[in-house]
Amino acid sequence: MTSAHRTSVTRSPVQQAAMLVGAVFLLVGILGFIPGVTTNYGAMEFAEHHSQAKLLGLFQVSILHNVVHLLFGIAGLAMARAAATARTFLIGGGVIYLALWLYGLIIDKDSAANFVPLNTAADWLHFVLGAGMIALGALLARPVTRTRGL
Repeated sequence: MTSAHRTSVTRSPVQQAAMLVGAVFLLVGILGFIPGVTTNYGAMEFAEHHSQAKLLGLFQVSILHNVVHLLFGIAGLAMARAAATARTFLIGGGVIYLALWLYGLIIDKDSAANFVPLNTAADWLHFVLGAGMIALGALLARPVTRTRGL
């Protein structure tokens, strides 16, 4: 006799968070390539501060910026497979986004250093993302103490 085995996949909270964050980055990367969702779509550049395309009319984007979001999303989904790598994605990604926030605050937005490109709205979004991802990675990766009910 053969029997079909059902396997139940239980993901830890840190894995669920990494999967959600990865999915959001993937979605944002896709939306960045959709005219209408991205205003001034025809003015999008590959990678320079002259790109006038704005995701949701707020966040300045370029082809490179959108591709980075797509790759970050794929990394998040892949790293969500295990708790340790999910935590690494969230904390490491958070550190990267905080560094990007600082970079955006320091550079002259009209210079070649703004190759991503970044604007003030993106800078503060990067701060929130960085802090949020680090918090998720640190808080959700804590071991959970379970007690047995009698």
